[in-house]
Amino acid sequence: MDAFNYSILILVLPVVMFLILGLGGKYMKPVIAGTLGSLSLAVMAVLAYTTAYQYFFEFGKGADGVYQAINVFHFQWLRFTDTLHIDLGMYLDPISVMMLVVITTVSLMVHVYSLGYMKGEKGFQRYYAFLSLFSFAMLGLVVATNIFQMYIFWELVGVSSFLLISFYYVKPSAVAASKKAFIVTRFADFFFLVGILLLSYFTGTFDFATLTASNADICVSSTAGMSFLGMSVLSWAMLLIFMGGAGKSAMMPFHVWLPDAMEGPTPASALIHAATMVVAGVFLVARLFPIYHFGAPEILTVIAWVGAITALFAAVVACTQTDIKRVLAFSTISQIAFMLTSLGVSKFGDHEGLGYMAGMFHLFTHAFFKALLFLCAGAIIHAVHSNEMGDMGGLAKKLPITCITFGIAWLAIAGIYPFSGFFSKDEILAAAMEHNFPIYIILSVAAGLTAFYMTRLFLRIFFYEKKHYHHEPHEAGPSMAIPLIILAVFAFGAGFVPFSKFVTSDGVPYDAHINMQVAVTSVLISLVGIGIGFRLYFKKNDIPDKIASSISTFYKWAHNKFYFDELWLYVTRNIIFKRISATIAWFDKKFVDGFMDSLAYVTQAASSTIKNFQSGYIQQYALAYLLGALILVVGFGGWLIAFICK
Repeated sequence: MDAFNYSILILVLPVVMFLILGLGGKYMKPVIAGTLGSLSLAVMAVLAYTTAYQYFFEFGKGADGVYQAINVFHFQWLRFTDTLHIDLGMYLDPISVMMLVVITTVSLMVHVYSLGYMKGEKGFQRYYAFLSLFSFAMLGLVVATNIFQMYIFWELVGVSSFLLISFYYVKPSAVAASKKAFIVTRFADFFFLVGILLLSYFTGTFDFATLTASNADICVSSTAGMSFLGMSVLSWAMLLIFMGGAGKSAMMPFHVWLPDAMEGPTPASALIHAATMVVAGVFLVARLFPIYHFGAPEILTVIAWVGAITALFAAVVACTQTDIKRVLAFSTISQIAFMLTSLGVSKFGDHEGLGYMAGMFHLFTHAFFKALLFLCAGAIIHAVHSNEMGDMGGLAKKLPITCITFGIAWLAIAGIYPFSGFFSKDEILAAAMEHNFPIYIILSVAAGLTAFYMTRLFLRIFFYEKKHYHHEPHEAGPSMAIPLIILAVFAFGAGFVPFSKFVTSDGVPYDAHINMQVAVTSVLISLVGIGIGFRLYFKKNDIPDKIASSISTFYKWAHNKFYFDELWLYVTRNIIFKRISATIAWFDKKFVDGFMDSLAYVTQAASSTIKNFQSGYIQQYALAYLLGALILVVGFGGWLIAFICK
C-alpha cells in the first residue's frame, strides 16, 4: 500500500548507519558517532509510531472490521518452482506493527543511554555500528513476509548478539559467553531449519499469508494422513520450528546461554532482553499460531508445559543469584516463559484467543520494564563499579532517580496494580486458569517468586545495609537519567493500552475485561512475596542465612542453576564429542580421507612411472620418434604383405 511506502526507511536507515559507522567510524569522534546513531534511531522511532498510528487508526482495518495484512513491498529473490520461492519484503499486521514500536522505542533509549554509559570505552564507534546492525536484524525479523526471510534475519540477530556480547573481546569470559550463546542458539536453529524445509516441502510455499490463510488449510490438507513415529508430519515440523524458538528465547534446556550473555555491555543486555532477541521465539509462535492451533494443537500443549516449567525453574534460580544482572537474566527467562505458556494455552478467535492476546500484551509491557531494569542496573554498576549485591546497599538517597525508576519497574514486574505488568500478567493467568488449571497453579507460584526475588534485589541494592564506598556513588548524567525516566513512564502506563482492540488471534478487536478473581488472587500472591522480601531484606539480619542453611542442599542446587551447565558439558564432551563425533571422525579419516588418499597415491605412482617420457633430452625424443616410425613402417608393411597374399 502506497500509504506506507515511507516505512521502508525503518529498515534502510539502520543498514546505512551500520555501514557509515562500521567503515567510517574510526575517522569520527566518539560523540559524533554516538549522536549519528541516536539520531538515526530517533527518526526510525518517529516513522514506527507514524506507521502504527496509520495502521491501527486509518488504513489497517478492512471493511469487515478485521485488521488486514499489508505488503509494503514484495519481490521474488530465489525461485525454485512456480509456488516455492524465497521472497523479500515488508509485511505489516498487528503484531509486526506492535513490534516496530517496541524495538525502536527500546533501541532509541539504549542508544541515548549508551552515550553516557559507554563514554570513554575503546571501540565506542564499533559499539554503535553493532547496535545499528542489531536493530536492523530485529526489525527485519518482525516484518518478514515469509518464514525463510525470517530465518535469514533470525541468523543475523544471532550474529549481531555475538558481536555485542563479545564487545569486550579482551576478556576471556566475554569471548566464552559469546561463543556459548552462538553455539547453543545455532544448535537449536538447526532444528528450526529442518522444520522450515519439512513444512515448505509439503505445502510448497514459505509465505506467511498463504501458510496461515483459511485456518491454515494448506498446511493441514497437504500433510493429511502422513505421520512418523505416531505423530503427524505437520506436528513434527511445528515441533522442530518451536525448538528453534525455544533456543532463541532461552527455554529449558536451551536456557544456559542467556545468563552468561551478561558479559556484554549492560545497555546491549537491555536490548537483547527487552526488544526482539529473546522474544523472537514468542513472536515466531505467534506468527504461525493458526498452524499450531488448527494443525498441531498437541504441540501447543508441549509449548505450554515447557513454558510453565521454565517459568518456575528460572524464578527459583533467580532467588539465589547475587549478581544483579544474572538475577535479571533469569527473570527474563521466566517472563518469556510466561508469554510462551500463554500462547500454549490459547485457543483461536474472540475471547477464546485470550492467551494469544495476553502473551503479546506481556511481550509489549515486559519490553519497557525489563529495559528499565537493565538500564537501572547499568546506572548502579556505573556508580559502585560492581555487579554483586554484597557490594551494594543504602543507595536510595545516593541514587534517587535510579531508585524511583527501578522501583516502578519492580512493581510492574511484580504485577502490582496499576503498573503495566499487572494487566498483562493478569490476562495470562486468566487464560491459564480457563484452559489448564495445573499450569495456572505453576504460573501463580512463579509470579509469587517473581515478586519475592525482585523485592530482594530492590532492597539489597537500595536499603538493607549502609556501605562505605571507595568512591562516593552519584546519580548518572542526563544521557542516562532521561531514558530511565521515559521508560519508567512506559513501564507504568503501558498497561492502560486497550491491547485487545489492536492485537488478537484472528485480527478481530474485542473488549477484554479484568477477571477479578484472578486479579485479586494474583495481587495477594505478589503482596505475600513482597512482604516476605521486606521481612528478610529491608534491614540486614541473619534470617536469610538461616533459611539457606536449613535447605542447604536445595539452595546449593538452585544457586548452581541445577547444574544444567555441567550437564551440557558432560553431554557435549562425553557423548557428542567422544562417542558420536569420534565415530564420525574415525569414519571420515579411515574411509573418506583414505579413499581420497588412495586416489592421490595411484595418481602419484602413475605420474612417477611415466614422467621419464618428458625428460627434456632431445636424443631421447629422437630415439623414441625413430622407434615409433620403425614400428609403424613394420606394422604397415606386415599388413600390406598380408593383404597382397590374400
